[in-house]
Amino acid sequence: MKRLMYVLLFVLLAGASYAQRAKYVFYFIGDGMGVNQVNGTEMYLAEHEGRIGVEPLLFTTFPVGTMATTFSATNSVTDSSAAGTALATGVKTYNGAIGMDDDKNVLQTVAEKAKKAGKKVGVATSVSVDHATPAAFYAHQPNRSMYYEIALDLPKSGFDFYAGGGFLKPTTTADKKEAPSIFPIIERAGYTIARGVDEYKAKLADAKKMVLIQKENAESPVLPYAIDHKEGDLTLPEITESAISFLTKDNNKGFFLMVEGGKIDWACHSNDPATVFEEVIDMDNAVKVAYEFYKEHPKETLIVVTADHETGGMSLGTGKYEMFLKALLHQEQSQDLLSKAITDLRKEKPGKTSWDEIKDLLANKMGFWKELPLTWEQEKLLRDEYETSFVKNKVVFEESLYSKTEPLAAAARKVMSQIAMVGWTGYSHTAGYVPVFAIGAGSNLFVGKMDNTEIPKRIAKAAGYK
Repeated sequence: MKRLMYVLLFVLLAGASYAQRAKYVFYFIGDGMGVNQVNGTEMYLAEHEGRIGVEPLLFTTFPVGTMATTFSATNSVTDSSAAGTALATGVKTYNGAIGMDDDKNVLQTVAEKAKKAGKKVGVATSVSVDHATPAAFYAHQPNRSMYYEIALDLPKSGFDFYAGGGFLKPTTTADKKEAPSIFPIIERAGYTIARGVDEYKAKLADAKKMVLIQKENAESPVLPYAIDHKEGDLTLPEITESAISFLTKDNNKGFFLMVEGGKIDWACHSNDPATVFEEVIDMDNAVKVAYEFYKEHPKETLIVVTADHETGGMSLGTGKYEMFLKALLHQEQSQDLLSKAITDLRKEKPGKTSWDEIKDLLANKMGFWKELPLTWEQEKLLRDEYETSFVKNKVVFEESLYSKTEPLAAAARKVMSQIAMVGWTGYSHTAGYVPVFAIGAGSNLFVGKMDNTEIPKRIAKAAGYK
């Protein structure tokens, strides 16, 4: 009798353990999304409603919330490839490595473990599919800038779904030689390429594996910033919806899906707070899509939200005991599009653009003077830049990692940060903590401060990957 009780207890415990396994895993990574990027977004949303405080993002309401360290094997400040590799494999590596350790040995990723366990696997991003963070889940290359070689690793993975803006170097190798286009290579490996959501829906039924990217006429291999979104543009929430529909098609074994909000980082590199906060909101909207799926499968779904590192050294407050994030609501577009508008104005009226025309542009695009009074010093900063770049025609573009900016647009961005009282320590990554949020099956594993290498290990444990 006692033996029978032990057997029954073992069966019950085994059943309970199995029931806790995550059949469906969503792994969201906000590139560059430190603690202040999240907190600032919630304060920005509250000020939008006319009050002081926070308006919670969905993912910050998850029952588990903690923080993680991000250093790489070679430096206290990581780059996206080393951080992506840590988040994908659970192993620290040198800055620049994609899916390889310090000795350039290939590392197994949590996505590869999921595939080995019989799950369907998806990798999605708002930037290019061959960029550092998504690449860290499927590729194995010694340097993140080997975009063509990274893209060649895509079909080798055998993963089921990829999505993003496009590919950075589809016909050029790392040593700058012309090479066969990556697209026919991907198609010959059994992937259907869909350009835009409409084409994806038309090809969904017959596709065995899928690569979803922007429409043929897209200006860039990355998605537009959320603040610049136009009707018909591919979005991260749409990508997430498409990924779920594809990974659940003819599949009852579960899936693993990594989704990167990649342009949070890009906006932070540009020190553009309004664009940063809108990118965080955009990723939260993608999380909402996953959360709707979670509500249908609450005992089998795990959602984890984190970041690879913080970018820009964002501070909420610049000396005074106050902020004015509501000012950012008057910014209609990203610094990138403002820069383009200024360049276009210069080309339309070479040597003849007046200060009043510049003021009109900044009033319409940034709310300056019309909605936001400027100090004498702030107006002088803008006027001096106008005199240098338009009157004297000495145009020195400001360069950050992902953009070249008209000097007057850079000055306008600085003025907006001053008005909003958002500070920046620089234009690159920092070693700050990043947030970790989790809900669902196995989310109890994500408690207590941790290192970023722990996150994929705990996902694998929650899902039962070997």
